[in-house]
Amino acid sequence: MIADGWKEEVVELCKKIVSRRSYSGEENGVAEELKAYMEANGFDQVYIDKYGNIIGKIKGKRPGKKLLFDGHIDTVPVGNESEWTHAPFAPETCDGKLYGRGTTDMKGAVAAYTVAACHFAKDFDRDFAGEIYVDGVVHEECFEGVAARSISEYVKPDYVVIGEASDLNLKIGQRGRAEIVLETFGKPAHSANPEKGINAVYKMAELIGEIRKLTPTEHPVLGKGILELTDVKSSPYPGASVVPEYCRATYDRRLLVGETKESVLEPIQKLLDEKMKEDPELKAKVSYAYGKEKCYTGETIQGERFFPGWLFEEDADYVQAVKKELESMGFTPKITKYNFCTNGSHYAGEANIKTIGMGPSVESLAHTVDEYCTLEALEKVAGCYYGIMKALLK
Repeated sequence: MIADGWKEEVVELCKKIVSRRSYSGEENGVAEELKAYMEANGFDQVYIDKYGNIIGKIKGKRPGKKLLFDGHIDTVPVGNESEWTHAPFAPETCDGKLYGRGTTDMKGAVAAYTVAACHFAKDFDRDFAGEIYVDGVVHEECFEGVAARSISEYVKPDYVVIGEASDLNLKIGQRGRAEIVLETFGKPAHSANPEKGINAVYKMAELIGEIRKLTPTEHPVLGKGILELTDVKSSPYPGASVVPEYCRATYDRRLLVGETKESVLEPIQKLLDEKMKEDPELKAKVSYAYGKEKCYTGETIQGERFFPGWLFEEDADYVQAVKKELESMGFTPKITKYNFCTNGSHYAGEANIKTIGMGPSVESLAHTVDEYCTLEALEKVAGCYYGIMKALLK
């Protein structure tokens, strides 16, 4: 367990950053709060990059590995605030819980590892081997791992700890995520004379039925590579008396380790080629969605929506070192995997950096009305982060 003095410090810092609304592209208030805390508490360096990611550094007295604690500081929107019984941006404690948007996803973790890093450095008088980095990542809710690329380029970490909710368990993998766009192109006509046109929606409907027959990929640990239809849009819209000339369908594809951009699209492209050969009127295209958003710094962040899966071995040395240290402190972490996508898609999936997940709270509380994190979970995860530093920076 952690000392009472900095147990309260974790809660207070969490309250400060929860009180600053930080929808994607609006994270500057949280970055300001974290910067003020880091500068007041002896961090060697505080850096804000072009996207607005904030990175704090504490250097040990001895050379060693670079350990990065990663967490996003943007949140999903609140929605109808009148449905909340606790104001989303006026955090308060009640019955052992801290309420507010982002407490679980994931400002509680950011506050906990930032405070833990400060006290670890003080307790050991910086007599540890290596460097500790803590970050606050922007635009994760839009692009898992895109802004993180800038951080890993700057830090070049040897280890990464993802602070996403894990119920205090150690996560060693996750499925990735891709957003796949399927398009069909028809020919407009008056709907009173549909035979003069080519209805792109009918063509899409046929393809959707065929795609449902595709056999999903599968992994013994991560499960199935789900391909799920999430929306269908036609043009022109509204299409009053017009045969639609264009249709776009979006699929959410959950990615397994080893899957590439090419391998994921291959079975769909093969199906399209076959169907276009059979039907001369069918014109179809498949690709990945491409996102583009404005950062609070004025910079534009953009990227293809393909975020790889990752998985490390349970008996990997660094995983077992962390588990052993946490157990010596009285914690009982299980080794498991995330069910959702995280910045690990970049650190582990793209960059192959040794990565684990450890966070307070449970994933089912993320994005919910009256989101909260228990005070006990905040206290315990701060202790776990302290233990991870001990395990990896000896």
